[in-house]
Amino acid sequence: MRSPLPRLYPLIVLIVLAGSTVWLERATREEENERSAESRSEPDFTAERARLISFDEQGRQRYELLADRITNYPLPGVTELDRPRLRYGVEGRELRLAAEKGEVLDGGTEVLLTGDVRGLRVAAPGSPEMTFASASLRIWPDDQRAETDEPVVLTRGAATAHAEGMKSDNLFGTLDLIGSVRVRMPSSARNTP
Repeated sequence: MRSPLPRLYPLIVLIVLAGSTVWLERATREEENERSAESRSEPDFTAERARLISFDEQGRQRYELLADRITNYPLPGVTELDRPRLRYGVEGRELRLAAEKGEVLDGGTEVLLTGDVRGLRVAAPGSPEMTFASASLRIWPDDQRAETDEPVVLTRGAATAHAEGMKSDNLFGTLDLIGSVRVRMPSSARNTP
């Protein structure tokens, strides 16, 4: 009787080859995943004391962004900002926003400011200055919209408003205060009983 072993050699070689291929593919995939995770944590550029300016289609300045440090992470598509300051010229009035931290998301279409966010809309003839304070503010710079679901404090002249959140169009041109709202307005000769 002849042994079946010589006829099984090709099958054994095929099984060993297939097993080696699967092992090799898994081993290299794990290394690629490790490299991918590492590259997410490493920035592709960092800038100190940076100034970025955005212009509209007619070449007019839309806004100016200043930051102590800008760090871009390419894979998640996030740019981190340290001490960002944003300045807008809206309807002939200047709006300034500042925060401790910021993130630029979605290719620059959205900016999230966090940590002691402060805003100032400079007074104009016949309209007092307005201030804004909150823990965070999400901005869509090109659309000139902003919103937050954190508590806000707004002042306009001597009037003060507290709310649970806010939505704004034309960056503080129109405001919708959200949730429980408390407003304190000083009395004047026009509204005394």
